[in-house]
Parts: sequence; structure tokens; C-alpha cells
Amino acid sequence: MTQKYVIGIDLGTTNCVLVYAPLGEESGEECQAQLLPISQQVDANTWEERSTLPSFLYVESPQKWIVGEYARRLSEKQPQRTIHSAKSWLCNGRVDRLSAILPWGAELSEEEKCSPVEVSERYLKHLIAAWEEAFPEAPISQQCVVLTVPASFDASARELTHQAAMRAGLPEDMILLEEPQAAIYSWLHSHGDHWRKILKKGDSILICDVGGGTTDLSLIIVEEEEGELRLRRQAVGNHLLVGGDNMDLALAYHATTLFEAQKIKVERWPSAALQHSCRVVKEKLLNVEAPESLPVTLLGRGSKLVGGTVGVEMSRNMVQKLILDGFFPMCKKTDRPHRDRMSGFREIGLSYEADAGITKHIAAFLQDHEVFPKYVLYNGGVFQSELLRQRLLDVIQTWSDLPQEKILPLEGVHDLDFAVAKGAAFYGYAKKKGGIRIRGGTARAYYVGIETSGPAIPGIPRPIHALCVAPMGMEEGTEADVPGEEIGVVVGEKERFRIFSSSTRKDDKIGDVLEYWGEEELQDTDSLEAILETEEQNKSSYVPIKFHCRVTELGLFELWCCSTSDEQKWKLEFNVRSES
Repeated sequence: MTQKYVIGIDLGTTNCVLVYAPLGEESGEECQAQLLPISQQVDANTWEERSTLPSFLYVESPQKWIVGEYARRLSEKQPQRTIHSAKSWLCNGRVDRLSAILPWGAELSEEEKCSPVEVSERYLKHLIAAWEEAFPEAPISQQCVVLTVPASFDASARELTHQAAMRAGLPEDMILLEEPQAAIYSWLHSHGDHWRKILKKGDSILICDVGGGTTDLSLIIVEEEEGELRLRRQAVGNHLLVGGDNMDLALAYHATTLFEAQKIKVERWPSAALQHSCRVVKEKLLNVEAPESLPVTLLGRGSKLVGGTVGVEMSRNMVQKLILDGFFPMCKKTDRPHRDRMSGFREIGLSYEADAGITKHIAAFLQDHEVFPKYVLYNGGVFQSELLRQRLLDVIQTWSDLPQEKILPLEGVHDLDFAVAKGAAFYGYAKKKGGIRIRGGTARAYYVGIETSGPAIPGIPRPIHALCVAPMGMEEGTEADVPGEEIGVVVGEKERFRIFSSSTRKDDKIGDVLEYWGEEELQDTDSLEAILETEEQNKSSYVPIKFHCRVTELGLFELWCCSTSDEQKWKLEFNVRSES
């Protein structure tokens, strides 16, 4: 069946959004992106349409759960039954992301808990239901769908997202698009061909995406090819667990001191209800025309309380100082976030950043890639505040070696909550109808760990060399044989390959072997494994193979073991289950 629509889905850490655009008959027609209202439960007996679906899942029983706004509200009263930040769990390699582990640490039965993949699947199923209620004549499985993922997601996190999408019912040829690229596409859509008059060859753009739970950084460079300007994604940052939720928590901690000053006892760890109240106050007091103060209210328990609530006043100056100095501090371009550990023992939860200074993380990112941007593109709900947008510009400007050259914001994206989904829809439209495309390929280079041969030495493990099997920037839809010596792998048994990734080693080529590397240059990711079943009865216990890599059109990384003695080959799968 002919596709009628292109659909962009932002599967966000805090909110999910769906934007669609009709695929017109003519190739020159403009993309008419529209927001799909999402019907959801908002209280015990009411369903309403909202522009976003909050990424919250409330577990009512093993066979019944609630997704969206009402689940978010219930999290204030029963946090132990509510799941949030499932998206960040998808890239947490320290846990089994296919097992029922969420809500993390909750005393619920295994039947009541969900895996991070299952939670993502349920969000997507809710969006699909909303779509098919609105467009019953156009099943989503027959449309062009673009699903966004953080640029910082490694290959296994992307694969898990793809699994959730397939289980939910999205089409097999669905495309994964990096969220910062989607933000750029949203900006391009808002400017049409006029963008070529704004940007010029050699310009670099820092995309700073600060959402509710995460910060995602990317660099785009403007190039020229055959007289035409082109955009290429140059670098991506790590998955940083710091965002608007951290700000709400910081304000909630401050609120507890104000309550205690009034002899009102509150919990040492602020409740979800208090954090939500602080979020509302934060969003209002970070506006340029904010009032002098606003009350933060908390449900009380004493019989003397009027209306059953207590409240304290939070001043505009205090909120702005706490957020600006705590999360966007003035710092030097050579500063880096601190990595101090409070203890050698640590819970196995999400890997939240020890340093909440987002500007320090940006400074380190720009240092690592030796780039100073000319433009900044904001994305994420945090930058709805003009105050925070200007603070970020002011900090980055102090890093310039040429202070007279002002760093500029890329304006024109009006609602940052919807920019990613709109950009995804525009990307899908451009792919179908023709239009500007950002080049970039894989955001990381990938390496397989090869154990060297040699005599055993007590207490000393054999050295590991890193074989580059996919260079950074390998384009979607391309594949290549990995040059190098043959490797022997055991037949008939599960074989495991250690795999590394790097977001900074831009010059390594496929087949390069690294004997030594810096501590932060390569990161361990999920291992690859396969059982090499063979029909032939080999006299030897192993098969000599070489590697073959492929980046699919969907944006997924594949690695194959290819026998050098016959035509057999085996696809390696990511092992995302935690070690026992």
C-alpha cells in the first residue's frame, strides 16, 4: 500500500510526542507537519487529549497499568509503583535490560515489574493507538516512521530501541534518527531555503539539548560540495544524566530548609509531590518577567492545617541564582566536570552525573573535539527559559579567543518541546520527496577486543588489542570487509567478543589495530556473541574467520563472522544481559 503519511516520534525521557505530515502527490510540496493530540487518562475517571504523553508508567497490577499524565500524577503519591526514565535504562550496561527490573528497587513481584524495553514498548503502543484512532484508514505499520534516539546511544541501546519499536507494531523499515539532528531538521524546516543565507562554509553549530532527564550534545559543520552547502554531523557527546529533573530536586532540597525554618518536618529525600510543586515554580520564576516570589505548597497531615496544605515562599532571585550557578556556572574553557566518588560502594542504579554543571560538560566536549562553535542551537524544555538560553551564550562567549566575534543562537524554533518530533517528520519527508540531508553516519567508531597470544604470567592478564571494525562516520546502507589476520573462533559453543566504542577517535580506519589507548578514548559497551553452528564435521575445534561490518539503512550496526574456508557466516548479537 502507498504510504500516505510520514510520522516523527520523539520517545522522550520525560515526554513522548508524535508529529505527522501528509505525503502529497507533488515532489515540490512543502512539508505540513502537524501535532497529534494524544488521548490519555488524566485522573481517576477522566480521559483527555494532550499534546504530549508524559513518559511515566504506573503499575496498578500485573495485568493493568496506566501510561501518561495520570501515571505522572500518581508518582507523587506512590513512587514505588511508578516507572520513569526508562529510556536512560536502555543504555545502562550494568543491568539486564530485557528483564523485569523496573521500578528499580521497588518491593513488587516480578510479574508487576517491567523491563526497560517493555516500558518503551508500552509508550509506543499508546502512541500507535492514538494514531490509529485518529487515522483508522492509514495503519501506522504502512506509513513512513522516523523514531528518534539520543545521539549518545551506543549500538546496543539503539538495537534495544529498535526491538521495542518492532514489538509495539511500528513498520520494519522504520528509521532511527539522532535527536540533535532532528532538532536541526526542525530549524531547517522553519527557515526553508533561507538557511543557506544564514550559514556559510566552515561554520560549526553546537546543538545543546537539555531535557527533563538528560543532556545531549552534538556538533554540526557546514561544508561545500559542488557549489552547494551541506551539513555534516561531526561529533556527539556522552549520555549525560543531568537535566531539568535535577533542577527540580535541587529546589526541593532548598524548600525543605524553608519548611524546617517554620518548624514543619518534611522527608529528608524530597517527595515527588514536592519536586512537582518546585517544577511549576521554577518554570514561572525563570521567565524574564517573573514575579518576585511564588509559593511552594505541600500536602499536610496535621488537623490544624488550613485546607490540608502548607506552603513557603520561594523568591525569584534565589531560584535564578540556584539554577544558574548550580547548573550553568561560569567556568573556563579548560574546566572539566569533577568525577569525585563519595564511596567505593555504590548502588547499581542509573549513572547520574557527579557534577551538575552542564557548562562544564560542554567545555569538556568542545575540548575533546577541539572546536569552538559559531552558532548554538537550543533544544529541550529547559531552554524554554530565555534566561538560561542567554546564560549559556554568555558562558561560551568567554571561551572565545576572538571576543569580538560573537557566538550566535540559531533562532526560529518556537516550541522546543515539539522540535525533535517535528524535525523527525521533516527528515522523513525530505527522504521521500528530496531535500537537505545531514551527513554523518555512525556517531562512534567500534572496535573488537582481540586477546593476544603468548605465555601465561601469574596475575597478569594477556594484553587486549582493539581492532577497528567500523570507523566513525560510516554511512547508513554501507558495508565492508574488515582487513587483517584471520581469527579462530570455537564451533558449536557460545563465543563472546569484547567490544569498545569511541566518540573521539575520528581518524581510525577499518582494520586499524590499537595496542594502547587512553582511559577515556575507548569505552566498554555490551559484548557481542554468537553460537557458530556448522553443518560440517570439522576436525579442528575452531573455524578461521574474518569480520564483515554493516550499517543498515535503519541506522543499526551489524557485525558478521565470515568463514575464510567456505561461505558460512554468522551474525553477532549484542548481549545486553548483565553478568551473573
